[in-house]
Amino acid sequence: MKKRGLLSTIGILGLLTAVLFTGCSSQPSTTEGGQVELFLGYSSDPPTKKKMEEIIAKFQTSHPNIKIKTETAPYEDFYQKLTTQIAAGTAPDIWQSDGTKVFGFAQRGAIRDITDYVTKEVNKDEVNGLEFNKDADGKYWGVPQGIQVGALFYNKDLFDKAGVSYPTADWTWDDLKAAAAKLTLDANGKNADDPAFDKNSVKQFGFTFFGSSRGAFNILKAYGGGVLDPTMTKSIINSPENKKAVEWMADGMKRRLFPNPADLKAFQSNFKVFLSGASAMQIDIYAATTAMNGAELNYDVAPLPKGPDGKRFAPVIANSWVINKKANEQKVKAAQEWITYWTTSDEAQVEWTQVGEAIPVKKSVANSDKFLTNNTKPENKKVFLDSLEFAGTIDTNAVFAEWVKVFTDNLSDLFMDKYGVDEYISKTDQGIQKVLDDFFKK
Repeated sequence: MKKRGLLSTIGILGLLTAVLFTGCSSQPSTTEGGQVELFLGYSSDPPTKKKMEEIIAKFQTSHPNIKIKTETAPYEDFYQKLTTQIAAGTAPDIWQSDGTKVFGFAQRGAIRDITDYVTKEVNKDEVNGLEFNKDADGKYWGVPQGIQVGALFYNKDLFDKAGVSYPTADWTWDDLKAAAAKLTLDANGKNADDPAFDKNSVKQFGFTFFGSSRGAFNILKAYGGGVLDPTMTKSIINSPENKKAVEWMADGMKRRLFPNPADLKAFQSNFKVFLSGASAMQIDIYAATTAMNGAELNYDVAPLPKGPDGKRFAPVIANSWVINKKANEQKVKAAQEWITYWTTSDEAQVEWTQVGEAIPVKKSVANSDKFLTNNTKPENKKVFLDSLEFAGTIDTNAVFAEWVKVFTDNLSDLFMDKYGVDEYISKTDQGIQKVLDDFFKK
């Protein structure tokens, strides 16, 4: 998933009806030379587009029976057009799906159930993140193209200046808050533990979180709570565990250890707080390393902290190859050959690793020097791989964007003192359940 698209999803455009009743793409199955023509779509920026083209060219050399026609565009443009194409029956035969959209595509009838292919042809011991595309009924809807997993990013210079020890794997969320208090400074350089601290003139925050994969969801899960049940159709917001987690967050906001929604807005981008050196810690995913390296930050990563009962949770987004439900059998077979190549070819995986866009899906490559010691920060890249052991999805479904909006809008009101924790819990639980019922009970 690209970082600017974490809260994007396919819109409510009546896709289910359109997908079920529109015809197949008019693209021919084979070329005049007998090759299968495979229509492949993916979102890209210039570096990823160039590298993908190179990998596709090598695939076609080794698979002369398949000719790949591509369609690509920047993230927002790609998914906007894809939504229209799905409704019109002209979508690619296979496309790279943002990990937050896979189950949405499945629940709206846009993509193919590939359980048979995955169980028979994919080596589960060698592919990172495969289980994150399996639904509550045990069906697989995609195969990972690149993995994003969350970790705690920290600014080493700010820690050193404050004389605070770097985060460790033993940290709890309370340990993080205690460190954040020492790293939060007012205009006079007083930290939040100092009685003279002026919380109305904060110039440096201890910790930043926002959105879904970079935000409160992870804290709820570490406290033993969450947002949706395993079926992704019921809200579980109203629970004692979630209340404790929300109280933890609200307390940090009141003490001004974390930037509130108004602070984030003042920076014009949620990412700029940490990138500008105005925050000592932030939850983020692997893709963020590109921007952080570009900003020349002196940073590293640690596992996300443990909850009060020792539970640890890291968000994972398995950007994946999915196959159009309308694709004919020739194209499905060609699409599966492409997926097999992508997940098994050392050459393809090493080449994609060089872009720095995602954690490699082939485990042997991810655990090699090509990924772990490729002379770019962070130094401790193994944290991302280790975090897969306690990682989970962020409860994505067909109405992900809608329930996330209820969740985050209400959280923003709580953080701006518009109401208290109990009211937040009740209002959010009811609001999210309404979103779910409006879709799943139709």
